[in-house]
Amino acid sequence: MPSTHNVDKPWDTEDIDKWKIEEFKPEDAKCGPFLNESDFQVKFPKYREQYLREAWPLVTRTLEKFEIACQLDLIDGSMTVKTTRKTYDPSSILKARDLIRLLARSVPVPQAIKILEDGMAMDVIKINGMVRNKSKFAKRRQRILGPNGSTLKALELLTGCYILVQGNTVACMGGYKGLKELRRVVEDCMKNIHPIYHIKELMIKRELAKDPALANEDWSRFLPQFKKRNVQRKKPAKVVDKSKKVYTPFPPAPEKSKVDLQIESGEYFLSKQAKERAAREEKEAKRKEKQIEKQKEREKDFVPPMEDGDEKKSKKRKRDETKEERKARKEMEKLAIAKE
Repeated sequence: MPSTHNVDKPWDTEDIDKWKIEEFKPEDAKCGPFLNESDFQVKFPKYREQYLREAWPLVTRTLEKFEIACQLDLIDGSMTVKTTRKTYDPSSILKARDLIRLLARSVPVPQAIKILEDGMAMDVIKINGMVRNKSKFAKRRQRILGPNGSTLKALELLTGCYILVQGNTVACMGGYKGLKELRRVVEDCMKNIHPIYHIKELMIKRELAKDPALANEDWSRFLPQFKKRNVQRKKPAKVVDKSKKVYTPFPPAPEKSKVDLQIESGEYFLSKQAKERAAREEKEAKRKEKQIEKQKEREKDFVPPMEDGDEKKSKKRKRDETKEERKARKEMEKLAIAKE
C-alpha cells in the first residue's frame, strides 16, 4: 500500500489552531446522564467563614450554569460540590473541586471563578516543609513577594498566572506552561535561589520566542549560567589588649555575688516588708521622673516661637544701653521675680 504521509491535505490549512480546546456543550454529551454521583469535600479555615458566607450565592449561581450542586457547611467548616442528573460535562466536577480548593486558600471569589474556563488550571504549592528554621522560612517566603510586591508582579506578568502567597502555601492559577515554570521558581526560592535569576531567564526566553529564526534552535547558549557561590561573611575582629601588664603572683579577686552586694548595701538585713517598701519607693521615684520628662516634652509644643522683629529689637536695646542702665534693669527684673 502506498504511503499517504506526504499527500496534500486540502482540509488541513495553516490557519487552523490544532491546540484549541473546543467548548463542551450539552449536545456533545451523547452518553446521557452519569450513572454515579461524584462529590468532593474541602475544609476551610475559621477566618474564611464570614467571607464565604457572603460570597456563596455568587458561587452557587456560577456552578448552576454547569449543573453542579454545591453546599457550604458552617458547622463542619467544609465546602462540598457534587454532580447532578443534569450534569453533562465530565470535567466540570474536577474544575468545581479546584474552585473550592482555591476558595479555601483565601483566593477571592471573582478570581477563583475563572478556573471554570477552558485552558485554566491551578496548583497549590506547599512550602512549609522545605525550610525548618522559621526565620529563614519567613525571609525566603518574603522573597517571592519582593519589595512592595514587585517580584510577585513580575512573575505574574512573565508566566501569565495569578499568584497568592498565603501562610504555608502558594496558590497559582493560569496556563499549564506558566504553572510549571512557577512551581520551579517557588521551589528554588525555598532552596535559597533568588527568584530574580529565574525572572532574568524568563525575560530572555520571552524575547527569543519572538524571533522565528530561533524557533528550532537550542536556547541554552543565550541563557545566563549562574554559579552558586558560598561567600564567607567576615566575622568582626576581636579587639585584644596587647599592652604589657604587670606580673602579680596573686589571682584576680572573684566577682561579688548578689548576696555580697546586698550585704554591702545593707539590703540583706532588711525585713521583707522593708524590702517591698524600698522597691515601691524606687518604682515611684522612677515613675515621677518619667512623668516630669513627659510634661516637659508636652510643654515644648506650647512655647511660642521667636519672631525676627523681637530678636532685632532686643539686640538693638542691648546695644544702646549703658552699663549703669543695664545694671539697673537687671535689678528691677530681680525685684519683680521676688515679688511674684
